[in-house]
Amino acid sequence: MKTANLYQDIRYDESKPIASVLFETDFTKEIRIAMQHGTVMKEHKTSFPIVVEVLEGSIDFGMQQQTKHLVKGDLIALEGNVPHDLQATENSIIRLTLTKYDNAKRVKQVTES
Repeated sequence: MKTANLYQDIRYDESKPIASVLFETDFTKEIRIAMQHGTVMKEHKTSFPIVVEVLEGSIDFGMQQQTKHLVKGDLIALEGNVPHDLQATENSIIRLTLTKYDNAKRVKQVTES
């Protein structure tokens, strides 16, 4: 059994999103992304499907030349190889679910670029 708290030890940075791996299981990797209002995750993609859930705040989620405004409670699932970007429209906490085949280090690299 593995446990984590999505709201514990939240840290925001005015210049970039902060990604934290909460835990890995045999089938997923659970990551929390804290985004201060105005911060951006530049366009990126992964070879694998993902699920993004807004736990707090709101974001603009860009993909395929359209933007969806996501608020607390919204979920979005993407197939692999779909370029997307995020911008926090207020301080936001996001849960990202990756497949076990994806690499959590990739997410950290995107948030630090």
